[in-house]
Amino acid sequence: MIRTGISTLALALSLAATPALAQTKLTAADADAFVAKTEKALADFSINANQVQWVNATYITDDTDAIASRVNAAQTELQVKAALEAAKYDKVAGLSPDTRRKLDLMRNAITLPAPTRPGAADTLATLVTGMSSSYGKGKGTLDGKPINGSDIEAAMGTERDPAKLKEMWVSWHDTVGAPMRGDYQRMVSIANEGAVGLGYKDTGALWRSGYDMDPAAFAKMTDTLWKQVEPLYQSLHTYVRWKLNEKYGDSVQAKTGPIRADLLGNMWAQEWGNIYDLVAPPGAGDLGFDTGELLKEKGYDPVKMVKTGEGFYSSLGFDPLPETFWTRSQITKPADREVICHASAWDVDNKDDLRIKMCTKVNGDDFVTIHHELGHNYYQRAYNKQPYLYLNGANDGFHEAIGDFVALSITPDYLVQIGLLDQTKVPSSDKDIGLLLKQAMDKVAFLPFGLLIDKWRWGVFSGQIKPGGYESSWNALRLQYQGIAPPVARDETKFDPGAKYHVPASVPYTRYFLARLLQFQFYKAACDQAGWKGPLHRCSFYGNKEVGAKLNAMLTLGQSKPWPDALEAFTGSREMSGEAMVEYFAPLKAWLDEQNKGKPTGW
Repeated sequence: MIRTGISTLALALSLAATPALAQTKLTAADADAFVAKTEKALADFSINANQVQWVNATYITDDTDAIASRVNAAQTELQVKAALEAAKYDKVAGLSPDTRRKLDLMRNAITLPAPTRPGAADTLATLVTGMSSSYGKGKGTLDGKPINGSDIEAAMGTERDPAKLKEMWVSWHDTVGAPMRGDYQRMVSIANEGAVGLGYKDTGALWRSGYDMDPAAFAKMTDTLWKQVEPLYQSLHTYVRWKLNEKYGDSVQAKTGPIRADLLGNMWAQEWGNIYDLVAPPGAGDLGFDTGELLKEKGYDPVKMVKTGEGFYSSLGFDPLPETFWTRSQITKPADREVICHASAWDVDNKDDLRIKMCTKVNGDDFVTIHHELGHNYYQRAYNKQPYLYLNGANDGFHEAIGDFVALSITPDYLVQIGLLDQTKVPSSDKDIGLLLKQAMDKVAFLPFGLLIDKWRWGVFSGQIKPGGYESSWNALRLQYQGIAPPVARDETKFDPGAKYHVPASVPYTRYFLARLLQFQFYKAACDQAGWKGPLHRCSFYGNKEVGAKLNAMLTLGQSKPWPDALEAFTGSREMSGEAMVEYFAPLKAWLDEQNKGKPTGW
């Protein structure tokens, strides 16, 4: 199989290098020919790469690691070649809209473009691999003893001693982030050189160019979205700060100003759900039922949980999953080998070889995750008749939002309809505040963090943030948007951004901010189409074929049209908005504001 993949790469590279490039003046016909040949090469290679990556993820050995590494490198080489060649057609006159779109998608496909000068690609790859590896091997300390990344993350969510929280926070940021500061600066310089070679101002402009609008206009749009939800976040911040002050006292958490970053139950203060027990009002957290217990009582196993998730989509009118889904997916953790348990959804052959990879346990969290992951699969199948370059979400926020908005429909009414919950056990409206607060501690608390990571990187890539101000600018943005502050003073020997995986691994982050808002926009549209009249957070559109038909109309477009076209197909609007999230949490906002009376808001 590997030999086939490598020979496919050689063929692909020969196809991508069209004779037209030797001409002094390129034409629209040359561009059409280049796109056709390169798209086929990318599609052919992707299937082999998907198969290798699946085997590696579900059967981890030194050999499968090595095979996957080779194929991933080959695929990256092909994508780089395609992007560089596509850039040469950027100014050609008379391009068709389809060819123009595909050329742009090829140029935008690379997160960190390497310059063409000898050795640059190897240097860039070495820097990124080194930083990612350092992160993966990183350790902090707890009680003076080393503790690895996954364990320290878990401990941050359960530990309540502020001295131990400070120790973990400081040790992780100092030992993981600080050492990579110089390498990150070098990476930025090389990637920017590559981005200029592709026709962009800098790497940040390249990232923002993937949204069917001018990069500056996209940045402005994210600011507009944030302003819509900022009052909701500020109300939550004020309430949580007050509860933390009640718990720890003025010497640990003051009644005013920013919240101490290590007290929020998460290493990066990005989601606060782990400290829900500290902020929940008496009795409000008791919902009257536990989904995991209901699943166990009814004798559900992991396969039945997935079958139930499939049933949700079937109720909307989507065809059943193919038989191969059930024979090829990893639904539970195999007993005989190492696998990656992190949940993911796959389309191995770009047609209908759909799979999920999970280590499912019978609990409420995994029941939600199943509905989410299947959202990816149904999206993948819906757009599978599109050309290869359009086999993706309308923008990178859409794919995550589809499964998220379906998961929002796992309401008590839905659980009644599928026979999991007895109608007499449906919680009354007096439980709603606890339910909404628990959700807000993750979904609302995340928003400013989801925005600021790339705001910081855009500033670094553009040169607005100089290397000598990496740390101060990071903390300034954290204060401005999140209203948090580190537990100890930080100086420019530190590099706290590097203590978050997505920074050393160079994974763009704005997609997660967009997905958090889009999921509520999709959810409200579905509930409106279903004729729902009650509080938005109680709505379930289970069984509504009209919703399914409109959803499918959006999904089938893939990335073939600008995202406003896809958004309009389902919601009727061409603008992303935070207003649906605000409506969803409106009862909580009113309650928070009542609790916050007389307390200062902001920091």
